[in-house]
Amino acid sequence: MNQIDLANDQLRRMRGMTGYYHGRFFSDMRAVAVGVLALFVLGWSVAPEAFLLVPVVAILGANQAAFDSSYLIFARHYAAELESFLNRSVGGRVLVAAEMEDAYLFPLNLTKIVTIPLGGPGFSWFAWMTSLYTLLGALAAGAALALGWSTLTAAGGGWIVFYVGALGGLVATSLAIGWWWFLRGAGERKLRGVFETP
Repeated sequence: MNQIDLANDQLRRMRGMTGYYHGRFFSDMRAVAVGVLALFVLGWSVAPEAFLLVPVVAILGANQAAFDSSYLIFARHYAAELESFLNRSVGGRVLVAAEMEDAYLFPLNLTKIVTIPLGGPGFSWFAWMTSLYTLLGALAAGAALALGWSTLTAAGGGWIVFYVGALGGLVATSLAIGWWWFLRGAGERKLRGVFETP
């Protein structure tokens, strides 16, 4: 198998991964939405303690969505490198899917909050969907916390400290790691380091 065949084989694999992680993102978001709605129904109809689980599911969902997006970014980077290699090999600009994704979905190698680019002309419907899920998750978590607060206070001060401390710790840790990985570009920098190594 020659280099072009190997690159074609890997490009097919990476295109499969981009499709898979696009699908995985929305599948995970649907599961989180169903879980949150079910917990609200349980909180209103069976046990108000269920409200206190909504923020946990929202935090888990946000982290899972970022994980799915990180794998999508990984696959897109590799696909772009493979397309560039194949274009150079045939001496023309034949493969342009990576350029189209940069323009239409969200750009690689640009500062972003997961898939929401900061600055430049990069905002897209994909970025809006990420923003929408994030906003809805935060609103659901806040509403559920308000609805479940009386249940939490009835359990005693120790439970308030534990619950709020645990949630706050998870949110702070998630934001700190997300800031390092996405906003500071640690993830994409690691990939560029591999591509730039001779």
